Amino acid sequence: MLVDNHNRKINYLRLAVTDRCNLRCNYCMPSEGIDFAQKNHLFTIEELCRLSEIMVEQGIDKIRITGGEPFVRKDLMVFLRKLSQLKGLEDISITTNATLIGPYIAELKSLGILNINVSLDAIDKDTFEKVTRRDQYDTVYNNLTRLIAEGFNVRINFIALEHQNIQDIIPILKLMRHYPVSVRFLEEMPFNGGSKAFTTITWDYKKILAHIQTEFPEITKLDSPKTSTSINYQIKGHKSTFGLIPSFSRTFCGSCNRLRISATGDVITCLYGKPRLNLRDIMRGENVEEGIVEHILKAIGSRSKTGFEEQEKYAGIFQSSMTSIGG
Repeated sequence: MLVDNHNRKINYLRLAVTDRCNLRCNYCMPSEGIDFAQKNHLFTIEELCRLSEIMVEQGIDKIRITGGEPFVRKDLMVFLRKLSQLKGLEDISITTNATLIGPYIAELKSLGILNINVSLDAIDKDTFEKVTRRDQYDTVYNNLTRLIAEGFNVRINFIALEHQNIQDIIPILKLMRHYPVSVRFLEEMPFNGGSKAFTTITWDYKKILAHIQTEFPEITKLDSPKTSTSINYQIKGHKSTFGLIPSFSRTFCGSCNRLRISATGDVITCLYGKPRLNLRDIMRGENVEEGIVEHILKAIGSRSKTGFEEQEKYAGIFQSSMTSIGG
């Protein structure tokens, strides 16, 4: 079992398989993109499998596959097939922009990988294209409806962007009201690769909720696990639920059970800090398991209690892009 220096059990790993993405969302990176890692700096599939085995042996029972966009990696399904057979791993989930998942939906279902988070920041096509800077709306929408129809546990992640997509908050709730999905509204975070700078936000989770209540006054708050990052609700008469994720306000830090490992091997114990160390060279050396465990224990043994505490230690942390730190 992994326990950090604040007595928090760490059982959830967010594992990035690539830093590349086929969209250029304006809240994530500049339009020209960022300096992506060279291929030999990324974990190989074999290394990802071995790393996952070691982490599960240490008590990780949930792994979320992230990127970049995971399905940009053409050998992703090789990894997912092996991951689905890993004893002790109770939950495999994927965060995707749903542009490339279509050909793999049937196999994902057969593997039992049913928890899919779809990043979708607009339900209006024009707004979608302005945010993502790409013409992929029809593909995303079609794949989303397929996932829902096939019985996947779908959660839609919608980042509230002032002056960009706020007008889509109510429509997306109306559209999803007939389906058993969760629409989760996230506060904007400043990890945008330097595409803009900000120190505060207008659309925090409280304002998002107030906006929703202007249209849907009959809302019930739902019970959520202690480690949940979202505050969850259901609108009367809706099959869907919605959640609010205070990713900028960071109200959930006290119960954080997550560890991030980037596609290049950086161990990230908090989004608001620098990587603690890197595992890639250890994975390619001798005494791999011993070295990985030693370094993971060292990393979680010096975690900050909150994101605010971590942020104070580092200057320029917000110049990172979310695609390079694993979502």
